[in-house]
Amino acid sequence: MNHAQLTALGRALRVLGEHGETLTAEASDAKLHEVRGDVKRALELLDDTVSGSAPTTRCAQHPYGAVDESAPDLCLLCETRRRQARRAEYGGGPAPARADQQPVVSRYGTREERPQPQQRWIPEMWTGQVWQLCGTPRHDRREADLYLAAQRRRPDAAMAYRLVHEFTDYEVVRVWGTPLRVDPEPMGGI
Repeated sequence: MNHAQLTALGRALRVLGEHGETLTAEASDAKLHEVRGDVKRALELLDDTVSGSAPTTRCAQHPYGAVDESAPDLCLLCETRRRQARRAEYGGGPAPARADQQPVVSRYGTREERPQPQQRWIPEMWTGQVWQLCGTPRHDRREADLYLAAQRRRPDAAMAYRLVHEFTDYEVVRVWGTPLRVDPEPMGGI
């Protein structure tokens, strides 16, 4: 959708909104025909702006994925994941293997071979009100320390900086400076 189409569609929908506010039980046929014309115009603009096909599911992750009619969002992929989670809650793992069957090795590897969750080092600065992210989270602590050292040497350095370690939880590792709460209005809002 380009800017001109977006502008025209927005204008047409605002006109329809104005019609909705002014309609009463005593509306004349001429007024209703005018509303009908504006609705048709808005639908034509909408048809021109829609380029792809309608999503097959109500899932934000897989809008064009496979459909499962029994799923609340119609998404087969998400519903399969939810079913596996429910099955695991009740201890119902995979079906027991028969004596004559050999286990099949997954091409994705076993659980022990999968990588662990990644840790990140998040540099933050004190804005006078809240801690705010400054720079990109790093995967190496030394690199994050060097980045914060460079930030503290800048002429427009913040009052305080801190380094937060994110793994399964957040942990503040180190704080430089003293974070003081600053009133956003000078002289206390007088």
